[in-house]
Amino acid sequence: MRVGFKLVVCALLAFPHLLYAQLIWDGDAIPNSLSGQPGDPTRGKSIVVSRQTGLCILCHSVPSTEERFQGNLAPDLRISVGNLNAAQLRARLVDASRFQPNTIMPSYYRIDHLHRVAPSFAGKTVLSGQDIEDVVAYLLTIKTP
Repeated sequence: MRVGFKLVVCALLAFPHLLYAQLIWDGDAIPNSLSGQPGDPTRGKSIVVSRQTGLCILCHSVPSTEERFQGNLAPDLRISVGNLNAAQLRARLVDASRFQPNTIMPSYYRIDHLHRVAPSFAGKTVLSGQDIEDVVAYLLTIKTP
C-alpha cells in the first residue's frame, strides 16, 4: 500500500498536468479543495498583495490594505468577488480563461495550452493548490454583504 502511494506521488510530481486533469468541474465551479486543507485568509491576503507571488494587486485594487500603487486595469476585488461562492472563486483562480478567453488574468493552476511561457515556468503552476485555497479564504472575507 505504501509503495502504491509513493508511485502516485511520484507520478504527480513528474507529470504536473495530471493535477489539472484531476480537477472536478461542476459547471462554473470546482467544489473540492485543491489541497484538502482549509484556506488561511491571512496568508491569502499576503498572496493577493504580493507583487512577487499572486500579483493580484498589479491589476486590482484591494480593500483594507495599506499597499501603494494598486492596479486599475481590473475591478476592485470586492466587485470581482461579487456574489461568487468559494467553488466559483476557486474555478476562476484555477483557469480564468475558461470564463473569459481574452482575459489578462493568469490561470494560476493551469499548465497546458498556455502561450509565451518562460522556459523556467513551463509545466509549473503559478500558485500551489494550498495558495489558491488561502486566496479563496481571503476573498470570501472581503465580499460585500
